[in-house]
Amino acid sequence: MTLKTETEKSVLTYSKSKGIVALVTAFMKQRKMGLNDFIQRLATNSYACKHPEVQSILNLSPPQDAELMDMNPSPPPSPSQQINLGPSSNPSAKPSDFHFLKVIGKGSFGKVLLARHRSDDQFYAVKVLQKKAILKKKEEKHIMSERNVLLKNVKHPFLVGLHYSFQTTDKLYFILDYINGGELFYHLQRERCFLEPRARFYAAEIASALGYLHSLNIVYRDLKPENILLDSQGHIILTDFGLCKENIEPKGTTSTFCGTPEYLAPEVLHKQPYDRTVDWWCLGAVLYEMLYGLPPFYSRNTSEMYDNILNKPLQLKPNISNAARHLLEGLLQKDRTKRLGCTDDFVLFYSLTNPYLSPPHPTPPLSFLPPSQTGPNDLRHFDPEFTDEPVPSSIGCSPDSALVTASIKEAAEAFVGFSYAPSMDSYL
Repeated sequence: MTLKTETEKSVLTYSKSKGIVALVTAFMKQRKMGLNDFIQRLATNSYACKHPEVQSILNLSPPQDAELMDMNPSPPPSPSQQINLGPSSNPSAKPSDFHFLKVIGKGSFGKVLLARHRSDDQFYAVKVLQKKAILKKKEEKHIMSERNVLLKNVKHPFLVGLHYSFQTTDKLYFILDYINGGELFYHLQRERCFLEPRARFYAAEIASALGYLHSLNIVYRDLKPENILLDSQGHIILTDFGLCKENIEPKGTTSTFCGTPEYLAPEVLHKQPYDRTVDWWCLGAVLYEMLYGLPPFYSRNTSEMYDNILNKPLQLKPNISNAARHLLEGLLQKDRTKRLGCTDDFVLFYSLTNPYLSPPHPTPPLSFLPPSQTGPNDLRHFDPEFTDEPVPSSIGCSPDSALVTASIKEAAEAFVGFSYAPSMDSYL
């Protein structure tokens, strides 16, 4: 039997107390399947929360894969409105350059695969997206925004890096760093919760990554454990920038209704203009989940969860330090004008987390490290739901141009300029 400290016992006792295990199980099941069908059923259910804001949200068309995107999408773009960022920078790259080994992630528009480059045997995570699916959902602008944000990530250790991108007539390919420690979500799923020193360490590195994005006038908007990876050294790596909003000045706001239900800030649910403090709310929600095993206002019933976010006071169990308590209370402040970071943004937050962020970045304690692996093909930290899925044969093939339909040609035109290859200067 494994012995545990008193602190660890108290955390695990809370997580396994009556009703919590069932709640966690339901939560994980919903997250795996995506909340689309769940919300569809909920919206037509006889039960409905009385809060008018929740009512209005539930009466809208349900989102896909737990992401609440623009609820009033614009009509499909005409050919003159198609995105065009200039000629391709890497016309020679092609799918057959890679040997695709395993599926390691899935999303609304495609898959992420572990791949080995045939010429240099280097391993990469290759994000492959279907153009037709993107255009059908009218999400091409979000995909191009993700590419733009990736191009700006080259100087930060806690953001996934883009090596280059290219496209075929029907697919987009991001060639990304391969981060082999798995999703934070997967580790939380197995361990239920983390002890406070570990949660604090991860929160500090996440704050560093968010602060860097904010310094570039980028709001992340979709922080959640599924988008946080662990590398082999135990550091966090933020990934998936599809919901990022660019060009948000320090006092600027945006109003797109987007995010993931469990982590939506109150101002987003109120459909009010919001600023970069939504990221600090999400950080508070993730930190709370790391400490307690569930997001702070979670309910199986989404309408009740929204009502909790808007109206229920934050409840903290006594098994955390005063510092953690004050941090959570500051980050999960419902009034964004009073939220931690609203005045000085990352400057203020850095002062709280400085011991964990001062360069050189500290080495995570051994207890934080993912178990050692035998090599890149060792996928023990990835969800078998992904890795057991066969690699589609079409992923590594360029389509026969004679078989390309008019709709695929239209899709190809929508992403002119997507391809990217770094200049040699970026390596100097």
